[in-house]
Amino acid sequence: MNLRGGSKYYLLHLGVLLFIVLVVVFFGYGLLSPRSQEMGEPEAVTSMFVEELNVQEVVTLSRMAYSQPKVLTPSRKDVLVLTPWLAPIIWEGTFNIDILNEQFKLRNTRIGLTVFAIKKYVLFLKLFLETAEQHFMVGHKVIYYVFTDRPADVPQVPLAAGRRLVVLTVRNYTRWQDVSMHRMEMISLFSERRFLHEVDYLVCADVDMKFSDHVGVEILSALFGTLHPGFYGSSREAFTYERRPKSQAYIPRDEGDFYYMGAFFGGSVVEVHHLTKACHEAMVEDQANGIEAVWHDESHLNKYLLYHKPTKVLSPEYMWDQQLLGWPSIMKKLRYVAVPKNHQEIRNK
Repeated sequence: MNLRGGSKYYLLHLGVLLFIVLVVVFFGYGLLSPRSQEMGEPEAVTSMFVEELNVQEVVTLSRMAYSQPKVLTPSRKDVLVLTPWLAPIIWEGTFNIDILNEQFKLRNTRIGLTVFAIKKYVLFLKLFLETAEQHFMVGHKVIYYVFTDRPADVPQVPLAAGRRLVVLTVRNYTRWQDVSMHRMEMISLFSERRFLHEVDYLVCADVDMKFSDHVGVEILSALFGTLHPGFYGSSREAFTYERRPKSQAYIPRDEGDFYYMGAFFGGSVVEVHHLTKACHEAMVEDQANGIEAVWHDESHLNKYLLYHKPTKVLSPEYMWDQQLLGWPSIMKKLRYVAVPKNHQEIRNK
C-alpha cells in the first residue's frame, strides 16, 4: 500500500519535471528567430537589436509645414490618378515632393540609373548626364550605370556629392533591335551580380532623351511602368501589343490595361531583376521558335506588366516627344523628353 502510494508521487513529480523541461526548451527555442539561429550566439542577436535601436534613436524628423490634404477635394479631376488595382498614377499635382524627399532620405535610399550608349548612341550621353544632374533625383544618392561598347568615349560630366558614374563595357550588335533586346539580359545579369549590393532601386532609361524638369523619388516603388505618350488616351484594341499567339509576348485583343513605354521603367532591384530575366527568357524562347515580337523588348515588357501589375504608373509627363506631340494642356510638366534625331543615321552606325 505505501509502496504504491510512493510510486504515484514519484511518477507525478517526474511528469511535472518533464513538463517544465519541455516548456523551457520550447520557449527558449522560440525566442531565437531564424536570423539569430543563423548567427549562432544569442549575444549577437542582442547586440544587433541594440544597434538597430540606436540607429532609430539618432533619426530626427524636421518640422514640415504644408497644406492639409482634403479628403473631399481630389488632387486632379481631369485625369485618372488610381488604377483598379490601387496603384497611383503619377501626375503633377498628385504628390508633395518635400514630404517624399524627407521620407526617402530617412531610409538613406540609393538609386541606380541604367542607360545603354551603344555605337553612335554614345553621342547622346553627355546631354543625358548633364540634364540628369539638373533634374534626376536631386539631393539623393545616385549611381549612373552606363553600358557601352565605347568606354573611351564616355564624357566626363561633373557630378554632385553622393553621385557617381560606373562604366560597364558590353558588346554591340549589328541590328539596333538586338541591342534593344539584349538590354533585358544585361540588366538582369548585373542586377544579380552587382546592383543588388549597391542600390535599392533601379531606373532603366533610354539614352537618346533628356531630363527637362523634375524627376524624383515620387516615381520610386516596387515596380513602375510609364504610359506611352502615343497611347495614353487609346482603347486597348488600338494598343500595338504583340498579337500573334506564337510569341511569348502575345496579348489578346480583349486584354490589357495600358500600353507601357520600354524607354522608362524600374522599381526595386529585386523586382527589376524578375522583370528583365522573364523578358529575356521569353525573347530567347521566341528566337528558338523563329519569331520576334513586333516591338521587341517593349512587347515583352507590356506582357509582363499585364500579369505582374506595377505598383506605380507614371503619366506621359515622364516620357514625351514634344516635336511629334506638341504640349497639350493636360501635361503640366514635361519631365523626360525625346531629343530630335535621325533614327536611321544613328541606328545604322
